Amino acid sequence: MSSQPRIAIDAMGGDEGVRVMMAGVALARHRHEGLRFTLFGDQARIKAALDDHPNLRAASEVVHAPDVVDSGDKPSVAIRKKTSSMSMAIAAVKAGECGAAVSAGNTGALMAMAKLALRTMKGVDRPALAAMLPTLGDNDVVMLDLGANTECDARNLVQFAVMGAAYARIALDLERPRVRLMNIGTEEMKGTEEIRDAAAILRAATSLPLSFEGFIEGDKIGRGDVDVIVSDGFSGNVALKTAEGTARFVTDLLRTAFTSSIRSKLGFLISKPAMHLLKHHLDPNNHNGAVFLGLNGVVVKSHGSANDKGVANAVHVAARLLEEDITRRIAADMHGIEGLTAAGSKLELPAK
Repeated sequence: MSSQPRIAIDAMGGDEGVRVMMAGVALARHRHEGLRFTLFGDQARIKAALDDHPNLRAASEVVHAPDVVDSGDKPSVAIRKKTSSMSMAIAAVKAGECGAAVSAGNTGALMAMAKLALRTMKGVDRPALAAMLPTLGDNDVVMLDLGANTECDARNLVQFAVMGAAYARIALDLERPRVRLMNIGTEEMKGTEEIRDAAAILRAATSLPLSFEGFIEGDKIGRGDVDVIVSDGFSGNVALKTAEGTARFVTDLLRTAFTSSIRSKLGFLISKPAMHLLKHHLDPNNHNGAVFLGLNGVVVKSHGSANDKGVANAVHVAARLLEEDITRRIAADMHGIEGLTAAGSKLELPAK
């Protein structure tokens, strides 16, 4: 990679507006001083927001995009908006002008545009959406797929495991990430045929830079004893939304409990440090930045409601993946799978 990688920013995608997007990018710029940016969107609004961030302004190019992908746009409609900020940001990655794109816009539209423009890498049938989730352990956990593919066969799940492990080696600084498949039980005979077949393939792939440790149930996602959790997109998205809802339920319940009486308010004052720690751990802005893995280019999805800290984290994810050349790593690991198959080992991927 260049010593000064450039990231394309869809400045119009976030729910919180251009100023929050620019404030977040500016925060990330302080963390990665070598980064440069191309900012796509309403030129006047972007330049007005940059007045508050001279450090970012000096490292950025502003490109006017007359159209915006709305949150309610179907992917088929969004794709036709060639001059939208989202489309132009992805096009910059395709053209090699930027190494990565970051958007807080419509997830379905972003996936459709990215897949159409960048195409999947050799050896990857489908891209997957991966994100970091908080745990009780020392590290977060990488989970994929979180909604890009509602139905998956064994081949898809194996590829997701390889891509997720490559991401975990970068994000969690691990040599051999522990990988598990999400299932309805931990016994070998549990689950669908696709899940059992994927498990058999991963058990045989001992030369890959990952450690396959079998199955994991949904209630163990946050325990911290696994580094990568692999699922089809339907189950993964349900699990993610359930976890997010549970986190909000717990915080709202505690807030109600601590304001119910004078004694409760006193209890809150005593436990305030612990409450701040809990709030920090569950704050989605601290884990913001989902990645479309398996494309010929880096695309990061920021949550639409992310604040400036959340946007900064999404840009940080893009920067790390560029610095560590995630595309090359995944390509090498995928080649390892195909090599094992070609060598006639017991590892055999089901036909497409």
